[in-house]
Amino acid sequence: MKDRIKKLRKALGLTQQEFSERIGIKRNTVAQYEMGRNPPTATVIELICREFRVNETWLRTGDGEMFISKTLEQEIAEFFADLFSDNDSAKIAIVQALARIPESGWDMIKDFALDVAAAVKRKEEKLDD
Repeated sequence: MKDRIKKLRKALGLTQQEFSERIGIKRNTVAQYEMGRNPPTATVIELICREFRVNETWLRTGDGEMFISKTLEQEIAEFFADLFSDNDSAKIAIVQALARIPESGWDMIKDFALDVAAAVKRKEEKLDD
């Protein structure tokens, strides 16, 4: 498990200090886990999995994917939870404006997004030439 904890931490781009702070343990404890001197308790494994959306089977055995995939509904729910906990007035104003768009306006937004995507693709193709 020691190698997987280190691999996870590196994949997240966190130092041992940052990793430890996120799950509420001491940095030295993370170092001990990564060196294989002490195995994490079941509680710590649960904290790691919950905080970083890690597949517990992968963490314990190495089987499966490192991270748990989110459903579209989970991503949206987390976005809105973060939105209101951030209290970022610009983000909230944008979401409020989107909520007020009439049904007919969504086709215009879709067409606009498709036009932007096509323009980006054309630009990338020119750069590849």
